[in-house]
Amino acid sequence: MKTLIIAEKPDMGRNIAAAIEPKAKNYRSYLEGEQYIITWAIGHLIGLAEPEAYDSKYKKWNINDLPIIPEEFKLVPNARTLDQLKVIGELAKRSDLLVNSCDAGREGQHIFSLIQRHLQLAQPVKRLWISDLTPETIRKGFQELKDGSEYENLTKAAKARSEADWLIGMNGSRAFTTKHNVLLSVGRVQTPVLALIYDRQKTIEAFSSLKFFEVEGHFTQNEMAYKGMWQGERMTDGAKAEALAAKVKGKPARVASYEVKETKEYPNKLYDLTLLQREANGKYAFSAKKTLDLAQALYEKHKVISYPRTNSNYVTEQNIPEMHKTLSALQGTAYDEWVKGANRNLVHKGNKFICNPSKVEDHHAILPTNRKASGLSADEAKLYDLIVRRFLSQFYPAAEYKVHTVITEVEGENFKTTVKELLSLGWKVIYGDQKKDKSKPAKGKGKEDEEEEEIEVSEPFSIDPNAEVHCSDAIVKEKDTQPPKHYTEGTLLKAMESAGKQIEDEELRDAMKDSGLGTPATRAATIERLKNVGYVEMQGKKIAITQKGRTAIELIRGAGVELLTSPEMTGQWERRLNEIARGTAADSQFMANVKRFASMIVDKVRVQSRADRTSFEGETPSLGGGAKNRSAAGSRKSVGKPSTARKHSGEEGGTAAAKPPRSKQTTTESPTDTGPKVIGACPRPGCGGLIFMGRKGYGCSHYKEGCKFVIWKETFGRTLTDAQVKALIEKGRTGKLKLTAEDGSPLEGKLVLKSSDTGQLGVE
Repeated sequence: MKTLIIAEKPDMGRNIAAAIEPKAKNYRSYLEGEQYIITWAIGHLIGLAEPEAYDSKYKKWNINDLPIIPEEFKLVPNARTLDQLKVIGELAKRSDLLVNSCDAGREGQHIFSLIQRHLQLAQPVKRLWISDLTPETIRKGFQELKDGSEYENLTKAAKARSEADWLIGMNGSRAFTTKHNVLLSVGRVQTPVLALIYDRQKTIEAFSSLKFFEVEGHFTQNEMAYKGMWQGERMTDGAKAEALAAKVKGKPARVASYEVKETKEYPNKLYDLTLLQREANGKYAFSAKKTLDLAQALYEKHKVISYPRTNSNYVTEQNIPEMHKTLSALQGTAYDEWVKGANRNLVHKGNKFICNPSKVEDHHAILPTNRKASGLSADEAKLYDLIVRRFLSQFYPAAEYKVHTVITEVEGENFKTTVKELLSLGWKVIYGDQKKDKSKPAKGKGKEDEEEEEIEVSEPFSIDPNAEVHCSDAIVKEKDTQPPKHYTEGTLLKAMESAGKQIEDEELRDAMKDSGLGTPATRAATIERLKNVGYVEMQGKKIAITQKGRTAIELIRGAGVELLTSPEMTGQWERRLNEIARGTAADSQFMANVKRFASMIVDKVRVQSRADRTSFEGETPSLGGGAKNRSAAGSRKSVGKPSTARKHSGEEGGTAAAKPPRSKQTTTESPTDTGPKVIGACPRPGCGGLIFMGRKGYGCSHYKEGCKFVIWKETFGRTLTDAQVKALIEKGRTGKLKLTAEDGSPLEGKLVLKSSDTGQLGVE
């Protein structure tokens, strides 16, 4: 008997084989050597069953059949990868030990657990838990295999997450969809994230700009010239500001106070995934998903970075020697100059800015490995560069500054000057070749306060506090108060990390990570889902909420289930899942609460008034900043878009939810469905069904209840497209088409819906 190793993906399986069984024979779906058989999942091979697996009545969507709360969740294989599942089952018969080598995280644990449960594998299990895919790390990981039982709590958390998402997504999506006759996707994570975007948009729209005036004084003392901002209550009267400027201009002044203090700026923290996504979005406009995909390729394909799906910015004591090895490996590369200038003594076990084991759970911060990078795409190289520079900066001292704070008095008026004089670049030398970012405003200050911010200079600055000063000029600046900024993917990720709370303090934000929205590994997928279901669209880098997205939040809150839109509550759920993973909370209690909540959603929606269909449609206003004003393609198309309700807000690899009548689950890493394609709502008055594409025509999901509406695919000599059928059921007509009359003669005109009861068509 041999040991069966189950990896998450083929690439990972081949990497493991190359490290521990280099002579293993390749059988395409597995590799076999003398001691080990290495095979793999292909993402999710197993998923949670659809409602109709529990009762055939659930094939039809009926709000009176809700809530759907299975006593025991059923598992079903993914039809697309059934062959690979069978391979694992056969190989297991020849094995007396299993090694779970799926990704070292909650979802990797879940993927293995589902396979084990579905195939009823009874062999003892060992766990490979590694943070990079270099051969050295893989071999070391196999020397230090853990017992599978040590990860039982993580398995419980993953199972609870998956089932909770199914319950909220399936019941919430079906309830709101059937009540309002528009496909509406609801989810445990996606809905509160949408609420964040909605609330920000409403705040911006309600914002009333206030005009105000600032007075900037220009001062000289001998050869030194500097500027200062007038200190006093904000002025909204331009005449008063002009009078103040005239009062001080050209007058003698004095230094009322002058303070100088030395400060240090230490290197920024190492990257976790969310921070990497935020910075890549700000610097390169990469979407969160793109950054995750690039990072995954750097980890899995090129093996030049450690495991990217981490929520830690720190390393453990064991990583310190590895960091020094990686520094040496970067010699002779494009980073050689900075390697030579590095101070190895700065990276050690006692440096709590870098090494803090208490803040490392599943995985340490993202680090480059000791493998030299080659063959990277342009975008992969950009992301790798971010990671390497951040890594190298830890080997450099703090940047040092002198901060000069001057209060200059002229004619009884005070002007404040803050100058930040550079003494030593320190770690910032690594970023010296890059365009300098604008200084961030101090905590609590808005854009209108930026003039008060410190001015950074590289030349020496000094004032004689006892010498005379002259106010050479005074300028009035007219300004407007600014509303909050629209979310970008980068700033939305930051809000998701802290469950929507505006937290500037880094340590406090660290403490909030356990109760953020989703996990680092899933936040990108949540943002993509909001786009795919037509709730938001991108305008440049800004995220715009569509009319459909607005209406969805208003309906959810209007139904009295505000908790479903609450980032704080969902964040607390995430915290509870983390506690389950640590063994400090019970999964049974968590699931009992989720079931009660799912039932409450249905009860509230059942008595809600139906929304007007037009409330889901409309143009998404331009957010400015160069984005064109466009119609909300996502908003309009998504009203009947199948994916709208097909995916609920599962995090990692959620199951499908709220689909039209029949479907096959085809969950892979990012699950989708191949069930009937929904085109829109049935136009027959009072029907409430959904029009979906069948083999020969487009029929209604309520056909068993007697709805006779059907539009045949082959009509007037042409095969209709989904878009043409959609136009017929929503607008009553298509555009002009080339058709064929019943006698075979060519015909040109618009197809029109003559009967909304039967679907009979005519030509106009």
